[in-house]
Amino acid sequence: MGRCFIKKGVFIKNAAILTATSLLLRFAGIIFKVWLSGKIGSEGIGLYQVIFSFYVLASTFATSGISTAVTRLCAEEIAKEKQQNCKRILFSSLLLTLIIATISAIIIIFSADFIGNKILGDSRTIISLKILPLSLPFIGASSVLRGYFIAKRKILPNSVGQIIEQTARIIIIVGFINLFYSKGIAACCFGIILGDALAEAFGFLLLLLSYIVETRTLKGQKAEKIEGLLGNIIHISLPITSGRYLNSLLRTGENILVPKNLAKFRLSTQNALSQFGMIKGMALPILFFPSAILNSVSTLLIPEISEAVTHQNRNAIKSATEKIIKLTLICGMLCGSVFFVGGEKIGILIYKSGDVGYLIKALSPIVPLMYLDSICDGILKGLDQQSFTFKTAVSDSAIRLLLILIILPKMGINGFILIMYFSNLYTCLLNVGRLIKISKAKILIFTDLLLPLTTAFSVCFIISTALRLLNIQNNLVYIIFLTGVAIILYVGILIYLEIIPKKSVKKLIK
Repeated sequence: MGRCFIKKGVFIKNAAILTATSLLLRFAGIIFKVWLSGKIGSEGIGLYQVIFSFYVLASTFATSGISTAVTRLCAEEIAKEKQQNCKRILFSSLLLTLIIATISAIIIIFSADFIGNKILGDSRTIISLKILPLSLPFIGASSVLRGYFIAKRKILPNSVGQIIEQTARIIIIVGFINLFYSKGIAACCFGIILGDALAEAFGFLLLLLSYIVETRTLKGQKAEKIEGLLGNIIHISLPITSGRYLNSLLRTGENILVPKNLAKFRLSTQNALSQFGMIKGMALPILFFPSAILNSVSTLLIPEISEAVTHQNRNAIKSATEKIIKLTLICGMLCGSVFFVGGEKIGILIYKSGDVGYLIKALSPIVPLMYLDSICDGILKGLDQQSFTFKTAVSDSAIRLLLILIILPKMGINGFILIMYFSNLYTCLLNVGRLIKISKAKILIFTDLLLPLTTAFSVCFIISTALRLLNIQNNLVYIIFLTGVAIILYVGILIYLEIIPKKSVKKLIK
C-alpha cells in the first residue's frame, strides 16, 4: 500500500487507543452533562453554551492551528530520519503559541465587561469571562505537545493525559458547582470555567512530563538549522487559524443570535435559552458520540498522509482516502438510522426529556454528513489544503448567520434544524468534492451510498418493530437491543454483499 503505511499494526493500535480514549471521554462527558443539566437546568446549559462559545473562540486563537503544523513538520523530519530537528520545531512553536495566548488573555481580561454586556448580551457571563484567560497559555502549549506525539505515532501519552485531565476536570467542577450552587447560575458557570482552567494546567504538566521522558534518548543530538521554519509554521497554521478563528467568531455570533431570534418566535427569552441549551448542549453531543473512531482515524491520518506526500506516494493517498470515506459512510449510515428510529427513547433515557429526543430524531438524517465532513476536513489538512477548508468554513458560518436572522423569527427551533441541514450538506459536498479531486479517490453511488443507507434503515426499522411487538417498555433494554442487534445484522449483511471485504475483516482481527 505504500511506504507510509508499512506499519499498519502501529496505526491500528494507535487508532484503537485513541478511539477507546475518545469514547471513554465522550461517555464521561455525556454523563457529566446529564448531571449538570439536572443541576442547573436547560437554561443554565444554554448560558454556559454562550460562554463556552467565546471560550472556544479564545482557545482557537491561543492554539493558532500550530498543533497541525507541528504534526506535519515533525512527521516530515522523522520521515527524513532527522528526529532531533523536532526539538527546534517544538521550541519555535511553543514560543509562538505562548506569545499569542498571552496577548489574547490580556485583551479578554481588560474587555470582559464590554464583551459580556455588549457582545454576549448577558451580564451574568462577565464573571466567567474574567477567569477564562487563565487557561489559554496551557491550552496552547498542550496543543503543541499533542501535535508532537501524534507525529511520533505515540498516542499513549496524549490518551492517558486526557483521561486524567478529564477526571480532574469533572471532580473539580462538581466540587465548585456544589460550592456555588446557592449563588445562582452565573456563579455555577464561573465554577465550570475555573475548573476547566485548573484542569488544563494539570493536563499540560502531564504532557510536559511525558515529553521530558520521551526525549531522554535524544540527549546529545544537536538539532540542525531548518531553513524557513517560522515561515513553514505560519504557512500551515495561518489558514487553519484564520479558518478556525473566523469560524469560531461567526459561531460565537451564532450562539448569541440563536437565543435572541428564537425569542422572537413567540417564546420568552428563558425558553429560547433552554431550547438552545437542549440542541447544542444535549442533542448534538449524543449525535457526535459514535464518531469517536472516525475522529481518531482522521487525527492519525495527518502524519501518515504528510509522510506520503513527502515521498510522493499518490497511490497510498488514493487508497487510504477511499477506504476511510467508505468506513465513514458505513458507520454514519448506521448511526443515523439508530438515532432516527430510537432517538425519542434515547432523549428520554439520558435526559428524561421528550423534547431532546425529538431533536435527536430530527437531526439524525444529517449524521452521515457531519461525520463525512469532519473526516474529509482532517484529510484535506494533511494534503496541505487548509486554505480551502478555511474558505469553506467561513462561507458556511456567514451563510448560517444570515439564515438565522431571516428564518428563526419565522420558524423557531424547526428553522434552526433546517439551517443545520443546509449547512452540513453545503460543507460536506464542498469538502468531499475537493478531496476526491485532489486524491483521485472514487465513491460509488450504489455500493458506497445507497446500499449501506437502505440496509441500515431497514435493519433498524425491523428490529424496532420487533421490539415494539414484544412490548419492550424499558428504554435502556430497547436501546441496547436496537443498537447491538443492528450492528451485528448490518455488518453481517454488508460482509455478505461484499461491501465490507471478508479479507479486510480477517486482517483486522489478525
